[in-house]
Amino acid sequence: MGKPIDIGRALAHLPLFQQLRESEISQLAAGTSEVGLSKGRILFQKGTLLDSFYAVVSGQIKLAFSSPQGNEKVVSIVGPGQSFGEAVMFLEKPSLVFAQALEDSHLLSIAKRGIFAAIDRDSAFARRMLAGLSVRLHGLIQDVENYSLHSSTERVIGFLLQLAGAPANGSIDIELPASKHIIASRLNLTPETLSRVLHNLSESGLISVKGKCITVVDVISLSQFNGMLYSLPYSS
Repeated sequence: MGKPIDIGRALAHLPLFQQLRESEISQLAAGTSEVGLSKGRILFQKGTLLDSFYAVVSGQIKLAFSSPQGNEKVVSIVGPGQSFGEAVMFLEKPSLVFAQALEDSHLLSIAKRGIFAAIDRDSAFARRMLAGLSVRLHGLIQDVENYSLHSSTERVIGFLLQLAGAPANGSIDIELPASKHIIASRLNLTPETLSRVLHNLSESGLISVKGKCITVVDVISLSQFNGMLYSLPYSS
C-alpha cells in the first residue's frame, strides 16, 4: 500500500468534508482506515452489505454489475478525490454493483458509525451528504437521457469533451482513464462501436488516436461536430 497517509488531511480535502471543523475531522479520522488494492482486486462483490463508504486517494475503481448472460455493465469509474458507496451504506441494503481496482489503488474506508454521529451533531453536514447523493442521482438521470436520446458518436464526443475540460482553442492531449472495453461499457456501447466512432472522428481530422492517448485537434471543432452543443456530461 506504500507510505501511510495523514488520514485527517485526506478527509479534509474531500469535497464532502471541506466545511467540517478540525475537531469533527479528527472524529471521522478515528473511524477511518486505509485500504490498499492491487490492480484487478475486488473490493466488494454485488450483494455485499456495506458498513462504510470509500474515498479514492489514488488509483481508479470500477463499479459494475454482470447480466445473467455474463455481460458486464460499467456504472462508474471512480478516481482520486471521489467517493462511492454512500447510498448503499445509508440504505443498509445489499450493493447492486461490485467494486474492482482498475489499477493499484489507495482508498479510505469511512465507517458508517462516524458518519451517523456527524449527522446527529451537525444538520449542515447532513445537508451536504444529501446534496452529494443528489448530484450522483442527477448523473444517473443524465446517463439515461444520453443513452436514450444521443447517438453513439455524440456519447463518445461528450465523454472526450469531459476529459478535455473547459472549452479552449487549439489542441489538447488526453489519456483515456481505462481500457476501451471498459469505456465502451460505461457509454453503453459495444467495443466495436467505440472503435468505429474513434476511427471516424480520426478520419474527420478531429482527433488522433495512439493507444490510450488521444489528441483532440481542436476542442471547439469537436464540440460543434454534427451540430452538438459543447456539454454532454458523463458524471461518475
